[in-house]
Amino acid sequence: MARQRIFSGIQPTGIIHIGNYVGAIKNWKALTDTYDCIYCIVDYHAMTIEYNPSSFFENIMAAARTLIACGLEQDRCLLFVQSQVPEHTELAWIFNCLTPLGDLERMTQFKDKSRQHADNINAGLLTYPLLQAADILLYKAELVPVGEDQVQHIELTRRTARRFNNRFGMVFPEPDELLSITPRILGTDGQTKMSKSMNNYIGILEPPETIKQKLLTAATDPQRIRRSDPGDPDVCNLFTMHKSFSPPEIIQQIAHDCRTAGIGCIQCKETLFAYIMDELSPIQQRAAELERTPDLVRATLEYGAQRCRNIAQQVMEEVRKKTGIR
Repeated sequence: MARQRIFSGIQPTGIIHIGNYVGAIKNWKALTDTYDCIYCIVDYHAMTIEYNPSSFFENIMAAARTLIACGLEQDRCLLFVQSQVPEHTELAWIFNCLTPLGDLERMTQFKDKSRQHADNINAGLLTYPLLQAADILLYKAELVPVGEDQVQHIELTRRTARRFNNRFGMVFPEPDELLSITPRILGTDGQTKMSKSMNNYIGILEPPETIKQKLLTAATDPQRIRRSDPGDPDVCNLFTMHKSFSPPEIIQQIAHDCRTAGIGCIQCKETLFAYIMDELSPIQQRAAELERTPDLVRATLEYGAQRCRNIAQQVMEEVRKKTGIR
């Protein structure tokens, strides 16, 4: 029986943090055991906001090294850079010509991004979801692993597939979202989404001493002011991190000791640091090896791009015939 195909992508921001790792990348590796997985470094998407062209390529390569170090090796999945498969933008243009403007203006992320980047509300921010739809449908992916904040985009992808099929004939499946059950990790401020722009991130390749310092200064339960105060682990972002990195018995013990003031926040953080580094140390070692062997990274990306170009070209042949281009 053929495996179902999965597609997902990540932007090359230059920093991949534990929020990315827990929320997406760790799950991506696990999915390769049972699905036909295609993962993409979406550099065109990253161009919708201000970026530094002089460091852009290195950010792409850094993202590739990190993803491979996390286990996305070419014997498990296809990993490639979006701009190396030109059919992505070709299909996106066709979708642009099919989609009512109102559908795009109602997208929550467009509204959010427009507020965040009020001095750069470009057309790419508006049509971003259609390039995302093209990313997914170009490979006829059936499932897309996403967080809840991306569900609206997958709904638009389904509508786009349906709109194309109804007008030109059946080509695309309507993909379903594969929602992550992983708890959402906030930034070290405990208030907002972990991100480089907010400077509240813990990068998975940062030196251990940097990771430890960030954890030691990270926000915890605001009601726990003194060591003797009982806490509520359910409102503590550090406990959410424990649930992503620590063994079940440690999670249970931390929860009990927090509620009874049997453990202080510093000890809780030091325990968390140990388990985080148990998981990240092999990734950091592998990433260092890959930095010394850039040809291996480039070969992995080219292998993925060539395989994906073969798929994309066949699908676009169908699309061109259906739309009357040729």
